[in-house]
Amino acid sequence: MSNVNTLFQPFVTDKLSLKNRVVMAPMTRTFSPGNIPNSKVVDYYHRRAEGGVGLIITEGTIVDHVASSGYPNVPAFYGDEALAGWKKVVDAVHQAGGKIAPQIWHVGGIRRPGINPGGDSPGHSPSGMAKPGKVTGHAMTHDDIKDVVSAFAKAASDAKSVGFDAVELHGAHGYLIDQFFWDRTNQRSDGYGGDLDTRSRFALEIVRAVRAAVGDDFPIIFRFSQWKQQDYGARLCETPEALGLFLNPLADAGVDIFHCSTRRFWEPEFEGSDLNLAGWARELTGKPTITVGSVGLNADFLPEDGTPNFKGAEPASIANLLERMERNEFDLVAVGRALIANPDWANKIADGRITELESYNKELLNELY
Repeated sequence: MSNVNTLFQPFVTDKLSLKNRVVMAPMTRTFSPGNIPNSKVVDYYHRRAEGGVGLIITEGTIVDHVASSGYPNVPAFYGDEALAGWKKVVDAVHQAGGKIAPQIWHVGGIRRPGINPGGDSPGHSPSGMAKPGKVTGHAMTHDDIKDVVSAFAKAASDAKSVGFDAVELHGAHGYLIDQFFWDRTNQRSDGYGGDLDTRSRFALEIVRAVRAAVGDDFPIIFRFSQWKQQDYGARLCETPEALGLFLNPLADAGVDIFHCSTRRFWEPEFEGSDLNLAGWARELTGKPTITVGSVGLNADFLPEDGTPNFKGAEPASIANLLERMERNEFDLVAVGRALIANPDWANKIADGRITELESYNKELLNELY
């Protein structure tokens, strides 16, 4: 029988030490009026740290670029007022015994003009596309690329200065970095387009710039996904060999931990093995990995036709998760919606108080700080 203590063993590397293996997954909330994290944001993260989470990865925070934002009231990660707000978040999380990393983010072609900050600026992306085959925005010039790389590096440097424990780069889900990775939204014919090696150049430049900005000892987490919000069946890599060729250059550039985004953590990534995406990433790179995807939620609440359902889910067993951890398939576990409904999810799991777990209901989000 699997032992829940597996989830609550310390995680220790030369750059990051955590009291347990529970990570709060980044979840966009749009609860920062004027793009400034306020006292409710401080309380929200403090409660999860107090509830036993080892590492909090914040909601996506926008970098200082005119087209980085795609949703109203998403917190910024630049400017004195926003950074002061994040400093209060960091202090509250540390006071509660947790550690925290911001997820820094540029939405790319998803942006529509009129979203602030950014005003009338169109979405910026490798080929002007938000979705495959439909040009709706601005195809980035080399100067645009340099500006965005610099914005990520500055945000990472600010994260270190404010007192964060690590930084996560959002390279998943069909946003800007992932739009460069994906051949269906990257139709460029210059050194940033072509095969996956060259489509990865933008991400590699960001990772290298971030590493230079934060130094050798500050942890860099990189989130990636096969699926895209524009196509849940999309895949960057069809084989383990291709995945290794994709991830190892990112590791060499400075990534310390891979956050491997899947919609259901228990699904095998490739035929012939039970390993999930995080398991393969760990096997191929030797780097620690974070698994994520409906942890602690009832699979019956997830449709099987490829369309996501984020409205509601009930608590479920984590026995399979623990078995995988005991086999060292991955190192850390990111919990998302279950932590929205249960700020003290980690403590309840550790104490065996499974019957006390509440169901997740999106309609209650405004109340569940």
